[in-house]
Amino acid sequence: MTRTVKQLFDLTGQTALVTGGSRGLGLQMAHALGEAGARLMLSSRKASDLKEAVAELKAADIEADYIAADCGQEEDIRRLAHETVQKLGRIDILLNNAGASWGAAAEVHPVSAWDKVMNLNVRGYFILAQEVANLSMIPNRHGRILNVASIAGLAGNPPEMQTIAYNTSKGAVVNFTKALAGEWGKYGITVNAICPGFFPSKMTYGLLEKLGAENMASHAPLLRLGDDEDLKGLTLLYASEAGKHITGQWLAVDGGVSAIIGG
Repeated sequence: MTRTVKQLFDLTGQTALVTGGSRGLGLQMAHALGEAGARLMLSSRKASDLKEAVAELKAADIEADYIAADCGQEEDIRRLAHETVQKLGRIDILLNNAGASWGAAAEVHPVSAWDKVMNLNVRGYFILAQEVANLSMIPNRHGRILNVASIAGLAGNPPEMQTIAYNTSKGAVVNFTKALAGEWGKYGITVNAICPGFFPSKMTYGLLEKLGAENMASHAPLLRLGDDEDLKGLTLLYASEAGKHITGQWLAVDGGVSAIIGG
């Protein structure tokens, strides 16, 4: 029997691991998964931030727990995957969201900062996806992997935005998503990317202060920045049965910025 839309988007009984889930976009997407019925495991480096996020989710009647881990460290990443499977039984949905940026002109950009950004934003995504797939998704022949990229991964920047390592890493995430989808479709695993535009967050605070929120919003056809619910719909589509025939794709959630020349 054909399922209803409500049934297709229902995540009751599903489990999800969300990295970078203690605040900002990660917490917003965690809310989306939990509100649809998934049991959540959040991760970030700071246990204090995670406690606050889990309390917020539980106040919304969402079942959630946390594991503090540094997704820039291979040993921590693999521990995170193992402990999550031990606590939840399996991982149906992996949301790779932990990330870092660095602002500097390309000609003076520190190599150590380049390595830090690439290590967390690309290498970390790969290691966690590999570990989760081997522990849970491949044996179960089912999984949803959501990689958070960025519209910064779709093109270069105007001169005043000097984040070459971040742009490079997010471009890599987009193609990593496509390549992994091609390999793991045979296991019933879908892999898709979300490319947010400008959302007020800890990571974008400095840039928005420098360039001005109103100025940034004026470059979007919708004349606004992202808010605390704009990523929920796409997150749920990718994670649920409603998106079971979607893989290897990216979609920008940016108010239309990436659709226009000079955006």
